[in-house]
Amino acid sequence: MGKFKFIETSIDDVYIIEPTVFGDDRGYFMETYHQGEFKEAGLDMEFVQDNQSRSVRGVLRGLHFQYTQPQGKLVRVIKGTVFDVAVDLRENSPTYGQYESVVLSEENKKQFYVPEGFAHGFLVLSDVAEFTYKCTAFYNADDEGGIMWNDPDINIEWPLKEAGNVVLSDKDSEWKPLKETNVKY
Repeated sequence: MGKFKFIETSIDDVYIIEPTVFGDDRGYFMETYHQGEFKEAGLDMEFVQDNQSRSVRGVLRGLHFQYTQPQGKLVRVIKGTVFDVAVDLRENSPTYGQYESVVLSEENKKQFYVPEGFAHGFLVLSDVAEFTYKCTAFYNADDEGGIMWNDPDINIEWPLKEAGNVVLSDKDSEWKPLKETNVKY
């Protein structure tokens, strides 16, 4: 039996991944990544960097991408709850400009694979959230781009009531809509 359930989404190459959790009265154990099982599911990537962030309720990070060194990301939450989003930026994709979303939490232990060619962001729904992710390319601040989180053409249905006031970084508050962003994958 495989240790993961790979759930295809409405956008090609974006997956929700449910690990098998082994638990008892002592706690739990789970694998979060297994190269062979991911490869068997068609996710044959190499991760080069791991990141972790901590944010408070209402923090919205994103929608980020890198222009010439796109990152695939395997994301999960180890504390709290977030609403996670991937926006398709692949120019010739039938789902260009569309998004997929999932709620990730310490309780559901789901993971989300956001491949290269996508913008990524998340909104914190709990008092505190700790978010971890594996990346297929190194972060390069000089290559970073973004899309405004509330772009009306993408029309992401953010759970704003649950999050409260949206808190953005200065950088994230200045991103332009997708149609004004010169990104082509």
